Amino acid sequence: MSKDKKRKHKETADSDMAPRPAAVPAHASDAIPFVGDITRYLLTEAPADIRRVIAAADKDDILSKDYPYREEIDGDEADDHLDRLQVELVRMSYHLRATGQRLVILFEGRDAAGKGGTIERMRENLNPRQAYIVALPKPSEREATQWYFQRYVDWLPAAGEIALFDRSWYNRGVVEKVFGFCTEDQRAAFFRQLPQFETLLIDEGIALVKLWLSVDRAEQLKRFLDREKDPLKQWKLSWIDVEGLRKWDDYTAAIAETMEKSHLKRAPWTVILSDDKDRARIAAIQTVLNAVDYKGRDDKAIGRVDERICGGPDLL
Repeated sequence: MSKDKKRKHKETADSDMAPRPAAVPAHASDAIPFVGDITRYLLTEAPADIRRVIAAADKDDILSKDYPYREEIDGDEADDHLDRLQVELVRMSYHLRATGQRLVILFEGRDAAGKGGTIERMRENLNPRQAYIVALPKPSEREATQWYFQRYVDWLPAAGEIALFDRSWYNRGVVEKVFGFCTEDQRAAFFRQLPQFETLLIDEGIALVKLWLSVDRAEQLKRFLDREKDPLKQWKLSWIDVEGLRKWDDYTAAIAETMEKSHLKRAPWTVILSDDKDRARIAAIQTVLNAVDYKGRDDKAIGRVDERICGGPDLL
């Protein structure tokens, strides 16, 4: 079994209700904000069909009816493939360091789509001085008055480096739009400047990989419930997470518009259906490895990308 699957808790539920608030320690909400808010949303606001799907699911079930697989990939099979991919990532990193090439990987998607876990799997065996994660907080007062792309430019890689952006400049396309953190004029300017900005990066010799992880609504809520119950993951919950559950349709509209305006010929999106975390991690690493022509690559070890879960924006 994979590490993630070993840590999963089996949920209990009645015929039309998901895990009860008792699953959350009584004192937790006093210490960590938003613990309990996810369960309250489930019981009082979540659509009835979402509650039924979560209540009826077994531990390894795929909740989305549209996902092409009904169960998660076998843990041993996934671990074997991920191990081979880790070796290829190390080979790729040596090539980048030897040639001075630079690589930028953007990880975008709804909350709980699996971005953080995928980033960690991609970086875990790489030199942290060469491959670094960029997860920026909200802009400071000074940064808010700068050119929008400016603070992201500060984190672009030097020769031989890999920058993994856990969310990126695409915050303006989706999150800022959904929560009203930017004006319509600011967002329009973002989309006007975006093609030029990404073209400049590519012309500069930076390899740019844009990954969008997409998760089903019921699966997203289930993952939030798992976080809420796990004392080691409760810190991940935020106001954005709680409020975002209520804004699913707003997110959908913002994502569709962003994809339409930013799926560029020279900087296309790769969309990965991430309802099965291991399948998504495999596809993400394969996509990155296929984007770099590095010495000593083993195409057999990389394997063929599963086009049922990995492709263009038409998968959304």
